[in-house]
Amino acid sequence: MPIPRDRQARLATFAVFFVQGLTFATLLSQVAALQKKHGLSDDELTVLLLVVPVIAGVGSVLAGTLASRFGSRRVLRLVQPLACAAVVLAGLAPNVPSLVASNVLFGLALGGVDAGMNMQGVAVERRYGRPVLTGFHALWSAAAVIGALWASTAAGLGLALSTTFAIALVPAVVISLAASAGLYRPAEEHVGEEDGAATASAAAAPRFPWRPIIPLCLAMAFLYVGDSSISNYGSVFMDKIMHGSPAVVPLALGAYQATTFLIRVGGDFAVRRYGPAAIVRAGGAVATLGFVAIVAAPGVPLAIAGFALTGVGLSVVAPQSFSAAGRLDPAGTGVAIARVNMFNYVGFVLGAALVGVIAGTSTYRVAFAAPLVLSAVIILLARGFEPRTASASASPAPAAP
Repeated sequence: MPIPRDRQARLATFAVFFVQGLTFATLLSQVAALQKKHGLSDDELTVLLLVVPVIAGVGSVLAGTLASRFGSRRVLRLVQPLACAAVVLAGLAPNVPSLVASNVLFGLALGGVDAGMNMQGVAVERRYGRPVLTGFHALWSAAAVIGALWASTAAGLGLALSTTFAIALVPAVVISLAASAGLYRPAEEHVGEEDGAATASAAAAPRFPWRPIIPLCLAMAFLYVGDSSISNYGSVFMDKIMHGSPAVVPLALGAYQATTFLIRVGGDFAVRRYGPAAIVRAGGAVATLGFVAIVAAPGVPLAIAGFALTGVGLSVVAPQSFSAAGRLDPAGTGVAIARVNMFNYVGFVLGAALVGVIAGTSTYRVAFAAPLVLSAVIILLARGFEPRTASASASPAPAAP
């Protein structure tokens, strides 16, 4: 049964997820403007964009190491303001080298925040004793929509990029710092552990077993192959394959994001009723069906429906991956969550490269068959999301003598 302290931590974690969604969308919605400002070619832009997930993977691993010693609250208090500052610096960047530097800083902070906020989310879920993690991701999606709408409004007003970013993210830093006071302290993250046991678990963190989290890592990677494919190439597919009008082209990503948000709103209730493995299995099946509709679409309506279906299916995989990783790490060290989060960026990079290479040698219709196959594999990986006992998950990694 949650106590007032748990409700305070839950509200604080909601705030952290909100700021992260706002930060992410505020930057990515202005990629075209940054490309135009610095005169980047498409190839140069691709390389610049790939810097972020590669560096974010490093940030995620580093966050896991630091959180196991100092707690995720201290990590978030440092790296989330850095992520916001990096976006503002990207808007201020006078040249390409400074833009690259701001992107490196953003990637490092992004990985740290993604890992840290999910550590807090899992800690909240553990103390509540019921699934609540999908709700945090739903608010992330809502904040991303707000960030995109603000970017559109700012562009209509003719605001400079630096002004656009600062108006959104200076208040975001204030929210983040205020929220950090309500996040769980390290001792509170180690729910159900005596102080000595928690310390021993943290000391043994580098030897945390990989085997039980491999299905979660693969599911996370395959999810983000699909997500990256749609984020990077959905509008291109609608333009070059469906020959959609300028007003229709953005609907691919719009349909995907809308259904992602809607399903996440009610996702926790579905998990409580049917269990995480069943939800992930169903999500993989629905996402596969969505990609089949995209690949086979004879016209715009079915293609948009396919993008919407992929949002329905893929929306449940990430929060359940983090939740399952948290169950495998009952001491709350955060190592399992950081490792699973790293595959977020592996999938994003792989998706962008895979679809781009296949489309270069064939067509985008054929290229979208790659995430189709990998979404189907998620169905087989769902078994790894079944709840298991802490002793079974921890047995491969005895504590140091």
